[in-house]
Amino acid sequence: MLQRWHLTYEHIFNYLLKAMAVLSSSAAVAAAADDRVVPLADLFRLLGDPTRLRIVLACVEHERAVGAIAESLGLSPSLVSHHLRLLRAARIVRAARQGKQVFYVAVDRHISAMLGELLEHVAEPQSEPADID
Repeated sequence: MLQRWHLTYEHIFNYLLKAMAVLSSSAAVAAAADDRVVPLADLFRLLGDPTRLRIVLACVEHERAVGAIAESLGLSPSLVSHHLRLLRAARIVRAARQGKQVFYVAVDRHISAMLGELLEHVAEPQSEPADID
């Protein structure tokens, strides 16, 4: 009887070792996914602020100076500069100096396309949610 329990514990131990190996490989996959999820969540957090989103949308079509962005949005230039610093650090906008002025524009077509798609989605008429049977 004792031998039987010993084998059972041994089987359980081996099973747990195998399960831990599977979980650790799953954890590696999850960690790799987390490496992409966290920066994406940060991007949405930044764009979740209405003021920052309006600033980015102002920079999508063409380069704009801080003063022009501030004037068009009715914001102070210092507030716009603060938000642009955060957006630039997140690689959402880039800056180009021309003389004494700095002009900002959306970094690339990915940002512009993503915002365009989201704006299109928001503009769609809401339909009734499908019933789940």
